[in-house]
Amino acid sequence: MDLFSRSWTALRTAVAELPDEDFERPSGCAGWLVRDLVCHLVIDAQDVLITLVTPADTEPTVDAATYWKLVEPPTGDDPLDALIPRLAAAYGEPRLLKFHLDDVGSAAGRAAALADPAARVRTRDDVLTVGDYLSAYVLEWTLHHLDLIARLSPGSAAGPPAETLAAARAALEKIAGTAFPDSFSDTDALLVGTGRRAPSDAEQTALGDVSGRLPFVLG
Repeated sequence: MDLFSRSWTALRTAVAELPDEDFERPSGCAGWLVRDLVCHLVIDAQDVLITLVTPADTEPTVDAATYWKLVEPPTGDDPLDALIPRLAAAYGEPRLLKFHLDDVGSAAGRAAALADPAARVRTRDDVLTVGDYLSAYVLEWTLHHLDLIARLSPGSAAGPPAETLAAARAALEKIAGTAFPDSFSDTDALLVGTGRRAPSDAEQTALGDVSGRLPFVLG
C-alpha cells in the first residue's frame, strides 16, 4: 500500500511539474507523445477507482505477480491504443490534462489509502485482494514514470523513487521467472527487460540465455 502511494504520488508530481512544451515530446511508449501517456494515466486512474469499488466474494484467482501476463509486443491494432492519441489531442492544452490527472488521480490515491488490503476485488475477469492489486500497480506506475522521462532533457524531471524501482524490478523478475544480472541497475533491468531499450553488447553477454527471451511485455 505504501509503495503504491509513493510510486503514484511521484508520477503525478512529475507530470504536474512538466513544462507545456514537454507534452509534445516522444515518451518511452512507442508511438506515444508525453501527452498521450498522461492521457493513458487518466484512464489507469479511472480503472483503479472502478476496481476498488467492484467487490468479489470468491477466492482470489491471481496475486500481484500473476495479475500480469507475458504477451506479444503490441502491434498498434488495439482499439484503445489507437483511441488514446485522439483523446489526448482533444484536451488541447496541457493544463487541462494536468487538471484531469490531478483530479482523478488524487481520488484514486485516496481510495487506495482507505481500502482494506484484505478485501477482494474483481477486474479483468480475475479476483485478487486489494493489497495485491495495488502492489501490481507499483510496476505499472514505475514503468510509466520511466516512459514519461525517457525523452526529456536529463535532469528536467525527477525519476521514480529508488524503493519503487527496486520493487518493480523484483516484480518483473518474479513474473518472468528469472533474475537480471547484479551488474544491471534497477532502471536498466526494467528498461531492457521490457524492451524499452536494447541491451548493450556487455549487457547482452551478461544476460546470457535470458537475452533470447526478451522482451518481457506485460499485459
